[in-house]
Amino acid sequence: MRRMVWGTAFALALLTAPAATPATAAPQVGQRPTALQRLFDNTAVSDDARPAGADFDGAGRSLSAQDLTAAGWRAGRPLTVQGARLTWPRRAPGEPDNVRANGQSVRVRGHGDALAFLVAGTGGGEESGTGVVRYLDGSSSSYRLSASDWRGGPLATKAVALPHINTPGGQLVEQARLYVVTVPLTRGRSVASVELPRNGDLHVFALSVRSDSPGWTGSWAASTSGYPAVGPWTDRTLRLVVHTSAGGPRVRIRLDNTFAAGPVRIGSATVAVQASGASPRGAPVPLSFGGSGSTEIPAGAQAFSDPLDFDVPADSNLLVSFQLPGTVTAAPVHSLAVQQSYVSEPGDHAGDTAPDAYTSTILNWPLLTGVDVGNEPGGRAGGGPGSVVVLGDSITDGEKSTRDANRRWPDLLADRLREQSAVPRHGVLNQGISANRVVTDRYAGDGVSTDTGGVSALHRLDRDVLAQTSARTVVVFQGINDVRWGASAEQVVDGLREIAGRAHARGLRVLAATIVPCRGEARCTAAVDAERSAVNRWIRSESTDSGFDGVLNFDAVLRDPADPARLLPAYDSGDHLHPGDAGLAALAESVDLELL
Repeated sequence: MRRMVWGTAFALALLTAPAATPATAAPQVGQRPTALQRLFDNTAVSDDARPAGADFDGAGRSLSAQDLTAAGWRAGRPLTVQGARLTWPRRAPGEPDNVRANGQSVRVRGHGDALAFLVAGTGGGEESGTGVVRYLDGSSSSYRLSASDWRGGPLATKAVALPHINTPGGQLVEQARLYVVTVPLTRGRSVASVELPRNGDLHVFALSVRSDSPGWTGSWAASTSGYPAVGPWTDRTLRLVVHTSAGGPRVRIRLDNTFAAGPVRIGSATVAVQASGASPRGAPVPLSFGGSGSTEIPAGAQAFSDPLDFDVPADSNLLVSFQLPGTVTAAPVHSLAVQQSYVSEPGDHAGDTAPDAYTSTILNWPLLTGVDVGNEPGGRAGGGPGSVVVLGDSITDGEKSTRDANRRWPDLLADRLREQSAVPRHGVLNQGISANRVVTDRYAGDGVSTDTGGVSALHRLDRDVLAQTSARTVVVFQGINDVRWGASAEQVVDGLREIAGRAHARGLRVLAATIVPCRGEARCTAAVDAERSAVNRWIRSESTDSGFDGVLNFDAVLRDPADPARLLPAYDSGDHLHPGDAGLAALAESVDLELL
């Protein structure tokens, strides 16, 4: 049973969680709901040849139409970001293309878990306001929308960053940012309209309801940990090996162009069950995107393949192959795959049944971030078993586990779930990133990166947890990298408390895992262990305001009883920080499945 939540997490939940009113609520006062584009009263985009043709911020500054086109954000183009389908306004440069929020009533239809807004602020800081969602049954809920500043907001959470800002006096080499922000909806109700907040420095370009993906369960996932140099690859095909948790009779994949400055072109794509190496078990089956055999993914956006009738076995390796017909010099990747994948010689080899063309190997996962499976007929109401999302660092990512063996602890947890019938056989989505922290970005979130430790857990929570297919429960197992690099226990606790509050506001169950010991590793000093222990006391204490629905005491599982600041030697991989295969198995075995 969920403990009472006070403090920051409770305040956050009050601000963001839907609070439905009875169907007899007073009718809306004001204008009738209308399409968002009919409310546009501000012009944000100018042509570079006519930079004075727009005034986004009241000082004559604006976005470059040419920069938007170069990023793949063309007028009228649908964009999928964080699982939500939004459309960039179908407006020519110099025409009104956004609305300054002032309580307008917007006609919006749909049924899902969240509203998605394409927004930016122009007041110099974060702009916020409270609005109202009205449902078809006559009820309503409030929401709080916050938009980061288009010139100074965090790059780590942007949807896209553009390299210039237009002014009447010419173009500035200064980044402009746009953001996608989601807010929770009352589940089970269909949206009729949305009343915008009242804040004229908060600009809305697009708005939609994000579907809650009925009929799909997340089976495999990986977080984008950076945007490093790759290849370069010109007309190459990637054949990536991924391991499923849940199985099903249909499949779709998700490709993400996170952190990118420009679009990426995907040629043909296929899926197959792996026989061995780059060899499929049978002919690879073609995937499509919106009915086409290829797609282009704009900067910062993602692409889901169309549903494909394909029997995905649980606990199996898939080969996901896709051609990159252009030249790719940098790409969004998950850097620590602990799995060998393959790169072909030039040409489209996505459909190859022989491995001969795949002459190079890689140990990361570029672009591919998810594999979903269709739910079996007769699944429970609400769309199948749902998924457990594990938000973690290198221990969750599988550092020091045996390569190509799928011995990460989330893999082994998925094994346990499949082998029982007391609780639903959830999919398990591993969102661990090696070197990741709760409160500090390792990668700034923009530009070609040399560090692939990712943006902070706080900055990636929306993308890597809240937007994940069929997410039901999140397990948070992070904090050791924060305290090893100077963060205080108080800072980590504040970050974990915020994660709990934001996840609860979306209806997710939230479990926290205690931080395991690491004495003997160079940075794990006595002072670091004191901060780690303080975080663990807070997580374990029933009297705290943590807001977690349960605790996984991983510290107790792995520590040496004779020296609790160290890993038990049988579980230590040898670096005193990461458990080896035996330790990871012990973590998975210790999880009370009833908590999930």
